[in-house]
Amino acid sequence: MMTDEEFLRIAAHMKQRYGIDLGQKKVIMNGRLENHIKAGGWDSFHAFMNALESDRSGKLEKELVNLLTTNHTYFMREFEHFEFFKRVVLPWLKKKEQNTKDLRIWCGAASTGEEPYMIAMVLWDFFGLEHASWDTKVLATDVSTRVLQQANEGLYSEDHLKDLPDQWKRHFFKKVGEGMFRVTDELKQEVLFRQFNLMSPFPFKKKMHTIFLRNVMIYFDGNTKLELLQKVYDCLEPGGYLFIGMTETLDRAQIPFQIVQPSIFRKQGGSD
Repeated sequence: MMTDEEFLRIAAHMKQRYGIDLGQKKVIMNGRLENHIKAGGWDSFHAFMNALESDRSGKLEKELVNLLTTNHTYFMREFEHFEFFKRVVLPWLKKKEQNTKDLRIWCGAASTGEEPYMIAMVLWDFFGLEHASWDTKVLATDVSTRVLQQANEGLYSEDHLKDLPDQWKRHFFKKVGEGMFRVTDELKQEVLFRQFNLMSPFPFKKKMHTIFLRNVMIYFDGNTKLELLQKVYDCLEPGGYLFIGMTETLDRAQIPFQIVQPSIFRKQGGSD
């Protein structure tokens, strides 16, 4: 069983490096790490952390992050966001960027890929025959390499796709075995998956038009969340949109976003 000292050491590491607050989650942390520590031959959590801190390859760091980041997502989750994106955001963007035909859309908590693939399907639907003449690639990032590997594979069970519209299922997924479906190459090339820690400086050369940052800030404390939201605000185009999870809140007194509706925010400026 993990000691309090070991728990605090790992919690401090995750908070400092990734902004993730595990301060009240000792039981969960122990449950997720215990078998891994035993299987790896370490006799304590301290021994594992000592090995991690001197591991130049970064392999143990990756393992720790993969084990401690929760990833629960599914197709059509909070679908109202995608309807709003198609009905309001994309017509505005199409008009705004009609000369460049360059859209910059970032999904900052890609998990196992359902959300970025959903965004890509909505884009395909919206642009229709014009799709090929627009740069609609979605940037999808996550701190966990394990989920990004799954996302890249694009392999999902039939049950996983049950809520998707039939035409999307037919168009964007191929049956590859008993009850399993794979994302088509056509859809896969619309999403660019990259590992990224939201606590790092944002590396974007151009500002984003829309950012989906849904159901990730629940893992951050107040200050970390504020710092992240300020970085998000700064890297959005004037008039750009931010989507957060429907159960999440944002303190508008401290961040200058306009509220469009609960969980949808907009940076001021930019013509409609």
